[in-house]
Amino acid sequence: MNHIKSMTIPELGAVLKELGQPAFRAKQLYTWLHRGVRSYEEMTDLPKNLRSILSERYPICPPEVVRKQESKLDGTIKYLWRLSDGNCVETVLMRYHYGNSVCISTEVGCRMGCAFCASTLGGLVRKLEPYEMLDQVLFTQVDSGLSIGHIVLMGIGEPLDNFDNVMRFLELVNSAEGMNISMRHISLSTCGLVPMIDRLAEEKLQITLSVSLHAPSDEIRNTIMPVNKAYPTQELLAACRRYYEKTNRRISFEYAMIDGVNDTEEAAKLLIRRLKGLPAHVNLIPLNHVEESPLKPSKKQAVAKFQKLLEDAGIPATVRRTLGGDIDASCGQLRRNYTKQQAR
Repeated sequence: MNHIKSMTIPELGAVLKELGQPAFRAKQLYTWLHRGVRSYEEMTDLPKNLRSILSERYPICPPEVVRKQESKLDGTIKYLWRLSDGNCVETVLMRYHYGNSVCISTEVGCRMGCAFCASTLGGLVRKLEPYEMLDQVLFTQVDSGLSIGHIVLMGIGEPLDNFDNVMRFLELVNSAEGMNISMRHISLSTCGLVPMIDRLAEEKLQITLSVSLHAPSDEIRNTIMPVNKAYPTQELLAACRRYYEKTNRRISFEYAMIDGVNDTEEAAKLLIRRLKGLPAHVNLIPLNHVEESPLKPSKKQAVAKFQKLLEDAGIPATVRRTLGGDIDASCGQLRRNYTKQQAR
């Protein structure tokens, strides 16, 4: 975590003190770094000799846009960024009535192996550093010219599999001297790493925890989410209850609607029993088809019936609005297609 943009103001202060600089320079430097500058030369109120030393010792390494797709339907913008080591990650800018939201990646690839997700094809390459997550927010805002007020950690990777770096990113993006994005405007999605959910609960952050449940039983979940073999459904939901007791924050459950797999009336009734007494919201997601997967999206009638069953039982349920339908909207697809083309 020694990249200069992953540092807090006190840490920058220690670096600058060693260089013989006054304490106030730390806040100046931090503010510049969190504006999305691409070089120290843009930091016009820092001494030229200091800019030169910092450039040599602490390169900024901004990401480069490899591909950019903009939906003609709803204005969604999808970015494929090339990082300093040549790896690529995806970021999606989504426009809502309440403001602009950005969905960022937390890892290059993923080792969770979910059957419906393109991100996990090829496995985990490496975990992202805090600044690489921050850069996705910063440079998406700079490139698009749109102000970003909400963040979703639901792109490539499992955020809780990169716990320490994600916690530092949240600290940075929330700081008043930086982007100052409220924790209440940040959502973190996990496939269900039980020990890490308990660890996150101890942080008592005001973020929204989204749990990718996708099935009400071990029988179904084992077939589409390998993580369930390590942390079965009952164990995961027990962790969710502990999380709520610790934080008093309602949990959102993500549920990808898969034709003939988890969209039956029986599945809905079992889900209702499993969630009984837990303040929760269920987000029904029309499945994005992945070329390498045999799974198909549920029919609209099945989704509507499933939603009604949940709501009639007193469980708030919404169907996620599909954005970027005319571009590689599903997480991991843009990176996957680019990687396959490069390999030819």
